[in-house]
Amino acid sequence: MKIYFAAAIRGGREYAATYHALIAYIETLAEVLTEHIGDRDLSAHGETSLTDTDIYSRDMEWVTASDAMIAEVTAPSLGVGYEIGRAVAAGTPVLCLFNISSDGRLSAMISGNPEVKVESYGELAEAELAIREFIEQLMQCE
Repeated sequence: MKIYFAAAIRGGREYAATYHALIAYIETLAEVLTEHIGDRDLSAHGETSLTDTDIYSRDMEWVTASDAMIAEVTAPSLGVGYEIGRAVAAGTPVLCLFNISSDGRLSAMISGNPEVKVESYGELAEAELAIREFIEQLMQCE
């Protein structure tokens, strides 16, 4: 199973350690197409060795190739919202994870979308449980 993991890059990297941990966990269950999102050295400037057009083309190819999307949505990100919208439009299952310990609020465009599964978590173990259940449910449907 191929998972597209989405999380903020240019929208801020304050949760990079969380992304790294979540990707490491997902990789025990499935293939992650976007493991670079968890790179702790990746700054809010993003991948400076690629053009924006190259990043867009590559990421849309990965969205299309994925069997599911898991998005960490605690840090607001225009790009992540766009990716979620494209995945939903393609009929790709989407799990969004939101850390309730943050000061922010989840966008109604995510929390109000009946085609997106949203799970709130306070501890990493809660996010991991949501991920495991999401992937197991998808595997049962194959």
